[in-house]
This record gives sequence, C-alpha cells and structure tokens, in this order.
Amino acid sequence: MAKVALVTGAGTGIGKASSLALLREGYDVVLSGRRKEPLEAVAEEGRASGSRTLVVPTDVSDPASVQALFVRAKETFGRLDLLFNNAGVGAPGVPLEELSFEKWKAVIDTILTGSFLCTQEAFKIMKSQQPMGGRIINNGSISAYAPRPNSAPYTSAKHAISGLTKSTSLDGRKYDIACGQIDVGNAYTDMAARMKDGVPQADGSIKVEPLMDVENVARAVVFMASQPAEANIQFLTVMATKMPFIGRG
Repeated sequence: MAKVALVTGAGTGIGKASSLALLREGYDVVLSGRRKEPLEAVAEEGRASGSRTLVVPTDVSDPASVQALFVRAKETFGRLDLLFNNAGVGAPGVPLEELSFEKWKAVIDTILTGSFLCTQEAFKIMKSQQPMGGRIINNGSISAYAPRPNSAPYTSAKHAISGLTKSTSLDGRKYDIACGQIDVGNAYTDMAARMKDGVPQADGSIKVEPLMDVENVARAVVFMASQPAEANIQFLTVMATKMPFIGRG
C-alpha cells in the first residue's frame, strides 16, 4: 500500500517541487494551499507518476479549515505517513518600526500557527492508525540561525518553528512520530527570485546572491521522508553553495 503524504503550500515553489518528488517516489499526496488552481495544476503535472492526489484548498491559519483538510485526507486515504509543514508568507522588507501589525500577524499566523495546527491534527491521525506513527517535516529557514535585515516577522516565525520541531520530536516519541526540520537557503522560487537582482546585506549594501534549483530541496525532503522509523534527520540545511550565510551568522 502506498504511503500518504500531506503538503501545505503545495501549489508553488518548494511545496510544488516536493509534492511532485513525493509523487514520483510513490507517495499518494494531499495537496493543500490557499488557491485551488495552482494545486490542480500540480495534480495534473503529477498524474504521470501513477500516484494519487487529493486537492484541498486550505487556510492553514484557520483551525476549522485545517480540521477539514485532515478529515478529507483520512476519509480519502485512510492514514497519514508524512506531513510537510511548508506553507509560508513573507512581509515587506521595511524597517521594524514601520511594519504593520497586520503584516506581522499574517506571517506568524501562516508559518507558526499553521504549522502547529497541522501538527496537532497529524498527531491525532498518526497516533491512532495501524501501524501507529509517522513523520513530520517542518520547513525552517537559514533565517532561524542568521536573520536578514528587515526580516523580523519571518525570522521570528522561523526561530519559533525550530522550537516547535524540537517539541514535536519529544512529544511524538511515545506515538512513534518523528519530526525533523529542513532549513533552506536561496532556492530559486518566486519568493527568492529577487536574490538575482540584489538584496540588502547586513552592512547596508545591495548584492546579488547565488541561487540553487528548487529540485535540490525536493530531493532533500524525499531523503528525510525515506528514513526508517528508527532514524530521524533532526535538522538538515540545503543552500546555494556560495550564498552569504557562512560568514554572516
């Protein structure tokens, strides 16, 4: 029987690439995200893999929407083996004192609260299924270790994700639920495309930064997901080789 994965933010970027990679690996994949059309496009692209998909438009910051997502997943596939908490948004790169509360809240609600709500629902399924257990992968960031200028909401959320990852690892042990975190640096997605035009550095300069193919992230997610139940990749960093991370933090 095929393993079942659920990916949030599956319509674009890292979520899309990872969903397609999991489908090619033989997983049935629940595709969730805010917009239905990109999710359906991913499902269509993944059809050639022969694996099954389920498209569920979801607002991960809304508890009722998240609950409905996991109900649909269980009704359709009967179990859940992997959750990839990937959904996220950024905020405008403005000085901290000028950032609106609404922008702050949108980032925290999507990245942190969304990951918590999905983890909570995944626990409920994973601890009650046979065989018991599963795996959760959180999309962290290099920002969890070294922030960029004017990134308070995103950096704060990603630091918090590291805490959620550790707590989930500990609390999941009794249910055979493993949790790890992938920290990504400069994968070429719509969110990171601005790097090739130049982004602010800590010294106030603007510099072009190297990017890497997002498929490198997708392969790393599949690698983390493929570990046996007795093993867990707790933290994994995959980044553009020459990006200014080592040396900035």
